[in-house]
Amino acid sequence: MLSGTPSADFCARLGDAPLVAGVDEAGRGPLAGPVVAAAVLLCKPTPKGVNDSKKLSAKARAEAEARIRESCAFGIGVVDVEEIDRLNIFQATMLAMSIAMERLCEAVDETGFATLIDGNLTPDGRCDRWQWPATPIVGGDGKEACIGAASILAKEYRDRLMVEAAERHPHYGWERNKGYGSKEHMEALRIHGPTPLHRQSFAPVAQMELSL
Repeated sequence: MLSGTPSADFCARLGDAPLVAGVDEAGRGPLAGPVVAAAVLLCKPTPKGVNDSKKLSAKARAEAEARIRESCAFGIGVVDVEEIDRLNIFQATMLAMSIAMERLCEAVDETGFATLIDGNLTPDGRCDRWQWPATPIVGGDGKEACIGAASILAKEYRDRLMVEAAERHPHYGWERNKGYGSKEHMEALRIHGPTPLHRQSFAPVAQMELSL
């Protein structure tokens, strides 16, 4: 599911509060797989267990994701490997964030959002599809609950995609490394070469392909 529509109860609890969405991404650094972004409009009270996804155990993160999906509005943006290689990973990330916000707007039938974005750069002025006021916050996934919620949804969604991909390409250990350049992954690349899910624009993959 790439978007979540809030219930009437959620809308009642939101009231007349300003619409502020948290936006974060997962998967900028891996050698394989898509980049995924999430945009989240939190309910009140904030779901229990929301924090920077990197600070949570796998169990705590999964439990928090279920609570966020159940009670908050959200959108998920996925940009695949072909687009990453065509655009570059930075522009692909900006696009994923824009798609996530578009899906959130569709879920709540509203476009008048302000956004808080993890990091020091935003898609504002960097992606034609971005149309919302944006405030970057370095370390925002640990400072703003809405960004922390987005980090959880993005990571959990992408992790599931990589576990599914590992079933089709079992040599690379993606169910464990999620496409990052672990020792196991690099050794499999050396032996088996790249798959269609590897990012050809990333130096370790390109160099490995040239050496085969």
